[in-house]
Amino acid sequence: MEGPVKGNIDYILIAAILLLLAVGAISVYSATYEVGAAKYFDRQLIWMGIGLVVMMIIAFFPFRTLQLLSYPLYGFSLLLLGAVLVAGKRVAGSTSWFGVNGLGMQPSELVKVTTILAMAAFLSQGSVNIHRLKDVLRLAAFALFPVALILAEPDLGTAVIYFGFLFLVMYWAGASNFQVIIVMAPGLAAIAALYGTTAFVIVLIITIVMLLLVRENLFVGAIAFSATVLAGATVQFMFLKLAPHQQKRILTFMNPDADPLGAGYNVMQSKIAIGSGGLFGKGFLQGTQTQLNFLPAQWTDFIFCVPGEEFGFIGSLIILVLLCVLLLRGVKIAQTVKSRYASIVAIGAVSILLVHIGINVGMAMGIVPVIGVPLPFISYGGSNLLSNLMLGGLLLNMYANRKEY
Repeated sequence: MEGPVKGNIDYILIAAILLLLAVGAISVYSATYEVGAAKYFDRQLIWMGIGLVVMMIIAFFPFRTLQLLSYPLYGFSLLLLGAVLVAGKRVAGSTSWFGVNGLGMQPSELVKVTTILAMAAFLSQGSVNIHRLKDVLRLAAFALFPVALILAEPDLGTAVIYFGFLFLVMYWAGASNFQVIIVMAPGLAAIAALYGTTAFVIVLIITIVMLLLVRENLFVGAIAFSATVLAGATVQFMFLKLAPHQQKRILTFMNPDADPLGAGYNVMQSKIAIGSGGLFGKGFLQGTQTQLNFLPAQWTDFIFCVPGEEFGFIGSLIILVLLCVLLLRGVKIAQTVKSRYASIVAIGAVSILLVHIGINVGMAMGIVPVIGVPLPFISYGGSNLLSNLMLGGLLLNMYANRKEY
């Protein structure tokens, strides 16, 4: 077995991660500079140091041992996730934290990593066939168990991430277009129902057409279509069951101007900050929206607006390019490794990062709902930064052991 020694280290991946960490540190420093929140920058540096050490440990960890430990690590992380409901710290209405000396840890962030390991271990078994409904449901269970516990906290944003990477991993593992349709259709119908009957009917028509074109299994297709109708028909009932702040976030997504001083405030201020940056930005520590604290806690979920205002379109583009390099290296690793386990781990890591990036940047620009998802390697948050660096370590490990079967 080849270890992660010279010739087996992905220097491009490491460079992308280090540059993103540098951008994150600069952004957090700027976001907290004038608002008396320097402690967050100090904590970010501490977590950055811890995370880099953990990343290198994982990168050098024996490949076979990691594979054997996938299920035990997943089980242990689920125990932590259950324990936080009993003994966790309540922050912003969510019991999802363990607090130690001012540093908080979210087990749900760790579970994202271990869920990928467990899913990869499952899919790499020779007896598993992704085209069998039984195995698809078993794969989904790996994500649904933590989702159930996370929703009990409650933490809607983190739960959404699990659904996102479950779909992407399933598709990479060989799910057919038919399976993709029956998984996506109910969710699309539920979203369309929020926009009204016309949008809902359009989704139903598109679903029927696609199912008829594929014609893989008419009986299962009929069940899937029924589920799609049911999802759309009951979405209003489920909407009424959401917490008031969650309802406001969804309504604000559809019309941010409806509550400009309430739920829509952050989105509008973020768009103003990004737009006011122009091509080259206002300069480091010169952003008026940032330094005058128009956007509360901008160092977390809305961190993208900080470099967007201070370094303009060029700065934002550089960040997106670095993120794309990171994702593309991950996909390349998933394509070139010889082990199915390694391939699933790599694409799972990429999927988690991709969903985070898409939602966070979309939130900052007002094109997706505000559900509290940080930007990888850049947003303030120790647990998320640690989990991102763990994913980076896994990608480095898979690259180093790319010739293993």
